[in-house]
Parts: sequence; structure tokens; C-alpha cells
Amino acid sequence: MSTAVMTERIAETSRRLEASRSRTQIAGVIYLLTVLAATFVEIFAGGKLNVAGGLMLVLAMAAVTLLFYDILSPLNRRLSLLAASFNLVGLAFEVLRVQSRGVNIAVVFNGFFCVLIGCLVFRSSFLPRVLGALMVLGGLGWLTLLPLSLASSLSPYNLAIGLLGEGSVCLWVLLTGANL
Repeated sequence: MSTAVMTERIAETSRRLEASRSRTQIAGVIYLLTVLAATFVEIFAGGKLNVAGGLMLVLAMAAVTLLFYDILSPLNRRLSLLAASFNLVGLAFEVLRVQSRGVNIAVVFNGFFCVLIGCLVFRSSFLPRVLGALMVLGGLGWLTLLPLSLASSLSPYNLAIGLLGEGSVCLWVLLTGANL
């Protein structure tokens, strides 16, 4: 193999890695903006958002979901697809504003998404395992919102754990990208 061919292959691999890293950082930016906007709405607007604002948040989170699927699918395509499916179904519930007995079903589906993504991150070699553990804990925090009695007794703590788990992965991906 000639030097020119080898140099071209190295350059192509470098371009792919840089494109993957930028895709990961784009996912981090969108993820951060979505989490901040949703937190702002829950705290300051009492969970009430007009239809256009809600759709923008849902579309941004759908983009993050698809980017995470793309990033993590080389680890385990089925598990990554299952995680993306959970989140997309939850986002559909959010658009339709389905809330059975006062429970935000979308947040519960997001909890399953976080648990599955946390497992994938924990098994990955390009993200620290502690991020996977934090994401799983964050997902479990969101899942505690399903039974109303448990949600009310754990109220500020389960939200803090959920935000810590998702926020840590979000910030890590945003600041460093994934070293693929």
C-alpha cells in the first residue's frame, strides 16, 4: 500500500471522528437547552406551556433521542433502538398531553430511556462508567413519579436525582464530546 493511500485513509478516519465528535456535541447542546427549558417551565410556569413551545421542546428532545441512537447504536443496536423507542413514545404522549390520573406518562417513558441509555453508557469505552451509573439513577428518579404516593413522598429528591443523572451526561457530552 502506498504512502498516499495510507495518508488518505488516516485523513478519512480523522474526518469521521471529528464529524462524530461534533454530532455528539450538537446532541449535548440541544440536550442542555431542552433540559433547561423544561426545568424553567416546570419551576416558573407551573408546567404550563403553550402548544408551540411544547412542540419545540418535543422536537428538540426527539432530535436528541435520534442523535443518541446514532451515537450509541454501535454498542448495541437493539438496546439503543429500544431506548429511542421508549423516548419517542413518551414524546408522543407529551404531544397528546396524556396524563393518566395526574401522572406525566412522558416522564416515565423518559425514565426508561435514561435507564437504558445509562446501561449503554456504562458498557461503552468512550464515556466514563460513572456517567452511566448516574444516568441509570436519574432514570430511576423519573420512574418514581409513576406511583403518586411514592412521587409525593420523594418529591424534591427524585427530581434532583433525575436532573443530576441527565445533566451529568448532557454536560459531559457537551463539554468533551464522545471520544469515539
